[in-house]
Amino acid sequence: MARYTAANCRLCRREGAKLFLKGRRCFTDKCAFEKRDYAPGQRSRYTRRKVSNYGVQLREKQKVRRTYGIMEKQFRGYFAKAAKEKGITGENLLRFLERRLDNIVYRLGFAPSRKAARQIVRHGHFMVNDHKVDIPSFLVSVGDVVRVREKSRNLAVIHDSVKDAGRRPELTWLRLDKVKLQGEILQLPSREDISMPFEEQLIVALYSK
Repeated sequence: MARYTAANCRLCRREGAKLFLKGRRCFTDKCAFEKRDYAPGQRSRYTRRKVSNYGVQLREKQKVRRTYGIMEKQFRGYFAKAAKEKGITGENLLRFLERRLDNIVYRLGFAPSRKAARQIVRHGHFMVNDHKVDIPSFLVSVGDVVRVREKSRNLAVIHDSVKDAGRRPELTWLRLDKVKLQGEILQLPSREDISMPFEEQLIVALYSK
């Protein structure tokens, strides 16, 4: 499957927002966005262009897509599913993205970033309801229990990330057991549970044209 392999910090600078793509580094003075909060490019620091309505909508879509680390075709698929669900399409879209297994692993604090979570899920280090799942896009449901496999409990990346999990806001829709290295999905996330400053209505407007 296609994936983004270039510099992550360029994405934050391009979207004009910190997307927390590099884990612990994003909370330190080494964060590139803190040093250069303008778009990448030789002249971007001195050039200011008027952005059209389409441009604003496109940038918001790219911000969400890059935050969750998925490609355009897959993102469109999530939007199509969200549009068929009852309720507000934009909120449905974010809820689908939050339910991805790699995002759940990151939200529970088992990985420093979604990119790292995707990798350790791919390597088969997690189980959902006592079944090994190595598909990052697997959608969890209410009542599912996600836990670290027995043979993977000594992975340094998991233990280091759990220690740093206090940096992130506690989520009411997830319950973490640090001793058992497992988490349970208590309920589906509401819009208030998604702390990133997304304007999902712009994405709906973009895809509705």
